[in-house]
Amino acid sequence: MDAYLSAALLQMLAPAALEVSLAAAAEIEAERGRLETLWSQRLERAAYAADRAARCYRLAEPENRLVVRTLERDWEQALTELERLREDHDRFLAATPPVLSAADRDRIRGLAADIPALWQAATTTNTDRKQLLRAVIDVVTVTVIGDSEQVETEIGWAGGHRTSGQLARPVARLEQLSYYPRLVSRVLELDDAGLTDAQIADHLNSEGLRPPKRFETFGPQAIRDLVNRLRATTGRSGHRTQRPAPPPGQHTWWMPELAAELAMPPVTVYNWIRRGWVTARQDPDTRRWIITADPTELERLRQLRRLPRGYHLRRRWHNDPTPTEPTTHPAEPQL
Repeated sequence: MDAYLSAALLQMLAPAALEVSLAAAAEIEAERGRLETLWSQRLERAAYAADRAARCYRLAEPENRLVVRTLERDWEQALTELERLREDHDRFLAATPPVLSAADRDRIRGLAADIPALWQAATTTNTDRKQLLRAVIDVVTVTVIGDSEQVETEIGWAGGHRTSGQLARPVARLEQLSYYPRLVSRVLELDDAGLTDAQIADHLNSEGLRPPKRFETFGPQAIRDLVNRLRATTGRSGHRTQRPAPPPGQHTWWMPELAAELAMPPVTVYNWIRRGWVTARQDPDTRRWIITADPTELERLRQLRRLPRGYHLRRRWHNDPTPTEPTTHPAEPQL
């Protein structure tokens, strides 16, 4: 968002855009001049009416009390109307843009060419940039489209002009990406064609597909994990599908095989290992993780997998023991 607003500001302050803005400002000033003439005429008429009412009141005979009271009331009404018009005029002046002098316009044109260099200068602090943004931007409206990475933005500039655009925000899961179905189809297609993980990543990056979170491009490891997960969840076998290594013992699993059994990313299983939610050890020779899980433990892990995202964070605010979650959480703070 910061980069988007900075680019929008520099674009709005570019010399060509600035000339358009100055031309629009000239039109606004001309319109303001016409309105100011109308206000002057209204104020002049109101002042004349108040003066005339005052003269009539002063010329009235004091003995004619009824006439005097009527003229006094008319004078007060004329003064009230004059004061109301003056207040409305002050509000009008405060709400309309100020008039730029010829010298002001020349200074603005001279600064336009220097703003990009000044914006990127090492001597320009973030506080300076924020002050400049606040001077020309009134409001920024951000709307997230569903649960996807797509974000619509609208900038309300000082003076009433509005511009809109689209951004991509970081999301937590691949499934949240608006192009996830196309991504899955493309990955499996390239994998079926015999391309390596690095080649698949290059194809996706060149086609403008991006991973979630804060990564700009796909890497070989991300492609490898994605292909393994898609093969496990879709049941489609690929050219590099190999016979899995034999389990290290009874009711034991290698981490990738357990992830495939639970239809989840291997990185999630690794996070469970770090939190102590599964019983695991590392093979001394290969340093691969070996997880112990009998049928009962597998069912517990499947129930744990089905818990909603953020469930364990919400547990900090209410104690609501659920038989599907692990009985002990060494890595979680106990409240």
